[in-house]
Amino acid sequence: MPHLKSRLIVMNFLQFAIWGAYLTCIGNYLGAAQLGHLIPWFYAIQGIVSIFMPAIVGIIADKLIQPQRMLGICHLIAGIFMTSCWYLGYSAGQLAEIPDATIMVTFYTISVAFYMPTLALSNTVAFSTLRNNGYDTIKAFPPIRVFGTIGFIATMWFVNCATWSHDGHFSFSLDSELRFQYTYMQLLVSGILGILLAIYCFIALPDCPIIKNTEKKSLSESLGLNAFKLFKSHKMALFFIFSMLLGMSLQVTNGYATPFITSFKGTGYADTFGANNATLLTSLSQISEALCILLIPFFLQRFGIKKVMLIAMIAWVFRFGLFGLGNPGSGVWMFILSMIVYGVAFDFFNVSGALFVEKETDRSIQASAQGMFMLMTNGIGATVGTLIAGKVVDHFCKWQNGYLLGDWQSTWLIFAAYALAVAIMFALLFKYKHQPEKI
Repeated sequence: MPHLKSRLIVMNFLQFAIWGAYLTCIGNYLGAAQLGHLIPWFYAIQGIVSIFMPAIVGIIADKLIQPQRMLGICHLIAGIFMTSCWYLGYSAGQLAEIPDATIMVTFYTISVAFYMPTLALSNTVAFSTLRNNGYDTIKAFPPIRVFGTIGFIATMWFVNCATWSHDGHFSFSLDSELRFQYTYMQLLVSGILGILLAIYCFIALPDCPIIKNTEKKSLSESLGLNAFKLFKSHKMALFFIFSMLLGMSLQVTNGYATPFITSFKGTGYADTFGANNATLLTSLSQISEALCILLIPFFLQRFGIKKVMLIAMIAWVFRFGLFGLGNPGSGVWMFILSMIVYGVAFDFFNVSGALFVEKETDRSIQASAQGMFMLMTNGIGATVGTLIAGKVVDHFCKWQNGYLLGDWQSTWLIFAAYALAVAIMFALLFKYKHQPEKI
C-alpha cells in the first residue's frame, strides 16, 4: 500500500499535537484564572476516565467498530468539547477569566474521556496496519511513533510563543503575558487539531478489519472482558501492577513542571529566560523523548523489557531530583539535564510497555489489552499519583499573586524517593527471562 507509513506518521503527529497544546501548560492558565487549586483535579480527571474509557472503547474496537473509525469518532467528540471549553473562556471577554468553572470542568471531562482512549487505540491502529502489511512492529513502529513526539513539541512551541490580544491581534513573543501558554487559547488549538484528526481518520487511514471468531464464547468473552484474564499470568499481573506504580509519576511533571518553573518569576529569577518560557524549556523533555524512541528497538532486543523498564524507573529518580536541585539561573543546567532524562523515563516505559503488551497478548484482544495497559498507567496510576502529588505540593507550596511559591526542593525530592523505592521493588520482584528473538 503506497505511503502506508506516511499515513501513520500523520496520525501520530496529530494524535500528540492535540495533547501537547495544553497538557504541560494548562496549570499556568488555571493559576492565572485563580483556579490553581484545581490543577490536581484537572490531571486526575484524565486518570479517572482512563480507568474505564480505554477498556470500553477497546472492547468496541475489538468487536463492533473498526479501530480507525472508532479513533475518528473519539477525536471528533473530544475536539468539539475542547473547543467548547475555549468558547466558555472566550465568551467572558477576558483572557484569564472563566465564566462558569463548573460547565468548563464538565466539558473538559467529556473531552478527555474520549481523548484518553485514543492513546491506546492509535497504537492498535498502527500495530494492526503494520502487521497486516508484513512489517515487523518492533522495528517499524518506533520511527513512526517518534513523529507523535514531534507533534507534541510543535504545539508546545506554538502555544509558548503565540499571542492573541483583546482586539484580536495575533503575533509571536517570548515575554508577553498574553501568550497561549497562559490563556484559554491553548484549548482552541487542541480542539481544532482534534477535529482535523477525526476527519483524517475517516478519509485517510486504511481499514483495520475486526478479527471474527466463530467459536462459542462466554458472555465475558463476547464483551471483550477476557483481557482481564491477563492477570492470571504472574508475569503480566506484576507488569500491570508496576505499570500502575510507575504511572503515578507520569502526570506529576505534566501538572507541575510549568507552574514550578514559572514560579521563579515571583522570586529573584524573574528576568531569566527559563522562568519566562517554561513551556519552551519543558519541550526539551519531548525533544529527548523523540530521540529516545529511536533507541527502543536496540534496547529491547539487547536487554529485554525488565531492564528497559528499570532504566525508566531510575530515570524518573533523576527527573525529579534534578528539578529539586536546579533553578533557572546558575542551576538551569540541572533543569536541562532533567528534561533530557525525561525522554528515557517516558519512552522506555510507555512505548516499550505498549510493544511488550502487543507481543505478549493474543491478537483477538489487542485493543482490549492496550486499553488495560492504559487503565493501569494513565488511569489508576495517574489518578492516585496526581492527587497525592497535589497534597504534597499544597503542603509545601501556596499560590501567591499568580505564582505557586514555597519549598519546591523538598517536594521534588519526595517524588524522587518514591521513584527510587518503586525501582528497587521492581528489580527484586519482576522475574522475566529475556528472549531476544521475541522482544
